[in-house]
Amino acid sequence: MDSGQAPEDGNTTSPIWVGDRTADDRPPSRPATPAAEYAPVERTSLRALLDDPRYSHLRRRVLVAVASGIVGGILFSDVRLGITCAIIGAIVDTVLRARTHSTVPAWRRAAVAERQTEAQLKRMERGGYRSLHARAIPESEAQIDHLVVGPTGVYAVDSEKWDKRLPVRVQSHRKLFHGPFNQKPRLDEARWEASRASELIGEALGREVTIIPSLAIYGPAIPWKVLTVRDVDVFDGSRVRKWITKRERSLTDAEIDEIYEAAERVLPTRYPES
Repeated sequence: MDSGQAPEDGNTTSPIWVGDRTADDRPPSRPATPAAEYAPVERTSLRALLDDPRYSHLRRRVLVAVASGIVGGILFSDVRLGITCAIIGAIVDTVLRARTHSTVPAWRRAAVAERQTEAQLKRMERGGYRSLHARAIPESEAQIDHLVVGPTGVYAVDSEKWDKRLPVRVQSHRKLFHGPFNQKPRLDEARWEASRASELIGEALGREVTIIPSLAIYGPAIPWKVLTVRDVDVFDGSRVRKWITKRERSLTDAEIDEIYEAAERVLPTRYPES
């Protein structure tokens, strides 16, 4: 899962470029044209603005306001209270969008997280750990960001870049939330990826291979060291090395090489080199 690392909150500010030229390289301006020769300026309608993808948030906000106004008007049988509900609905939508919206695309945030984890794993190579990155699960859209094989076992690490403004919390070791968003699908996916990879590698070797699934989260503060939620270890991304190396040794060098080579065969790379 991102390039040069963006600031922690995912926001960047860049100069404006025109094609591949800076302002100093722009072609010379054309001679002034009499005003009469200009075509009349086409006025942009409100409908055209709302249809523009850049203003989809405004379209949603209008719908929220209208729906809130209608519901409020019906419940209170008062037009003025309906208008008040519409205003409140628009304000609530604005606040929620400001809290959850990121200016950095999701794929870019994920790539940043993967590179941070990969940098930690590279430093573990001297300790006998071997890693595969961005490995696909055959016949599915799933991907294991990092498969690690070393003296302490085999691990599937999925790197996540989440909005640091939203808190991370757990309920009864069964539910993981990022702000108001339940991360059950993400946990189930990570667990399934590790389980399927375990089956494929085990079939190739003719014996059982256990793979421990995990989510390494970058961005928000994680109020615990390592916590197992729905059979997936969840922790701050900076703890990847400690999470792996602080366990008891369970594999020999020969076993490490054997499992690594089998994984390389059965888990194709997601982004093959051209």
